[in-house]
Amino acid sequence: MRIAVLSLQGAFEEHRQMLLRLGADPFFVRETADWKGRVDGLVLPGGESTAMVCQAQEGGLWQLLQERIAAGLPVFGTCAGMILLDRTHLNVMDIQARRNAYGRQLGSFRTVAPMKGLGEIPMTFIRAPYVEDYGDGVEVLAECGGRVVAVRQRNMLATAFHPELDGDPSVHRYFLQLASGRE
Repeated sequence: MRIAVLSLQGAFEEHRQMLLRLGADPFFVRETADWKGRVDGLVLPGGESTAMVCQAQEGGLWQLLQERIAAGLPVFGTCAGMILLDRTHLNVMDIQARRNAYGRQLGSFRTVAPMKGLGEIPMTFIRAPYVEDYGDGVEVLAECGGRVVAVRQRNMLATAFHPELDGDPSVHRYFLQLASGRE
C-alpha cells in the first residue's frame, strides 16, 4: 500500500517509520511534483498548522490535497493534521478543531485511554487540539478528559494525539485497514 506523508514539517519521519514497520510503502510529499503514481492514502502529521497551510498553498499543494481527499482519498491527520482536515481549513471533514486546546508546550502530556475498536492505547498530546464540534456523519472514537480526541468520517481518520511517537502501531494499522477498505 502506497501512502503519501505530507512532509512540510513535524513528525513526518516518525509516521514513515511506523508505516514501514506495518509493511506499507510510504513516500514524502513536499510539493506537487512529489505526487506521482498510485497513492492509496495520505498522512497529515502534526506540526504548526498555520505554517503548513502557508507552505502548501505557496506550492500549489493545498488545492491538490483538497481535491484528492474530497474525491475519496483515505486520509489520517494527527494533531495539526486534524486541524487541516476541519471546516476552516481543507473543509473535507465535518469537524471543527480547537487549536492549542490543552495550552502551550508546558501543557503537553501523555496518557493511556480507550479508543473504539483498539482498546487502551498510549496517547501523546503536544499543544494538542480537540474536536469542539462535529456533524452527524462523524464517529467519535476516543475522548480524553471529556474532550473528543479521535474521530472518523468515512475513510478519514483524525487524532488530536501523536500515535507515531508511542511505538504502538494500532492506530496506524487501523488507518491502513481503513485505506484498504477492510474497515
